[in-house]
Amino acid sequence: MLHAVIMAGGFGTRFWPLSRSTTPKQLLDFGGGRTMIQQALDRLAGLVPPERTLVITNRQLVDPIREQLPELTGANIVGEPCKRDTAPCVGLAAHLVNAADKDATMLVMPADHLIQPVEKFRAAISQATELVEAQPSRIVTFGIRPTFPAETFGYIERGQAIPQKQPGQASAFQVLRFREKPQRPQAEEFLAAGTFYWNSGIFVWKARTILAALELHEPAMAQRLSAIGTALGTKTYDEVMEREFTAIVGKSIDFAVMEKHPDVAVIEAPFQWDDVGSWQSLPRSLGANADGNTIVGKHLGIRTTGSIVRTTEDHLVVTLGLKDCIVVRTPNATLVANKHDEEAIREVVKQLQDRGWKEYL
Repeated sequence: MLHAVIMAGGFGTRFWPLSRSTTPKQLLDFGGGRTMIQQALDRLAGLVPPERTLVITNRQLVDPIREQLPELTGANIVGEPCKRDTAPCVGLAAHLVNAADKDATMLVMPADHLIQPVEKFRAAISQATELVEAQPSRIVTFGIRPTFPAETFGYIERGQAIPQKQPGQASAFQVLRFREKPQRPQAEEFLAAGTFYWNSGIFVWKARTILAALELHEPAMAQRLSAIGTALGTKTYDEVMEREFTAIVGKSIDFAVMEKHPDVAVIEAPFQWDDVGSWQSLPRSLGANADGNTIVGKHLGIRTTGSIVRTTEDHLVVTLGLKDCIVVRTPNATLVANKHDEEAIREVVKQLQDRGWKEYL
């Protein structure tokens, strides 16, 4: 059976001041009426029932996520004791799924993506499931056809085509290799070649396959995850979880497994995808007005162009003579930034930490 794992442990620092430690971006609504993690669960409807859906997050977010996802039982929302990147997260989830279903197929996806239309997403997941069921050692990922030479995404280079099993299915290929985030000239080469995709970070595989791959490529990590799996359902589980998970050396699933596994397929995503990595992703999802501004909340703009303004309906923000700026108002902090210097928001968060201003984090 198909099980789903939603990874929801990130902090989304580039969305400060709206994103905070207790309300990171996956718990926020960026204008669609549902938070990102609620949308992630919504798109599983008809594919995976709530009882076969896990959310892996950090401990401090377990209660807020329970409030947002009442469809899930408490046991289906798991809090990691510390942040250890995606490979330990995936391995922990695989043990939990494998304990319930020895022949489980897993869909793994981040909580903070925007994907439309959901019907095409569901069709692509069903196609990936077919590929895995036909060849259980196979791992399937989804590639996004690049629209510009992005330097902030990893890339997937496709190889030989995999024949479609049903008419109308998306194109699928063997993965030739994974490429790290490139510099601009190489990103332009990838775009021009037409055989590269952005790495979406969405995967489908057998639980037993990913566990075996972790044991092969990351034996120390796998040993600690196995200890946690063995303790499932026992009185010592919490103690073992704390000790073993904390001792893991973190690594991404791409580095740990994907770049080494001998049988990886990529489906060219038939859906629209955005990883919502920063404030500049809002115009892509919400659009812009005639002046190139993307506005959420009550705003009066005079000679304001190319800007992003985020406020609330009960607090007016007025901008005069602004160009290419980001203005984000929250009850206790306001950000005004050059849109082209957005990466420096991470430095803002670091300086707040250094100053001990925890009330703003």
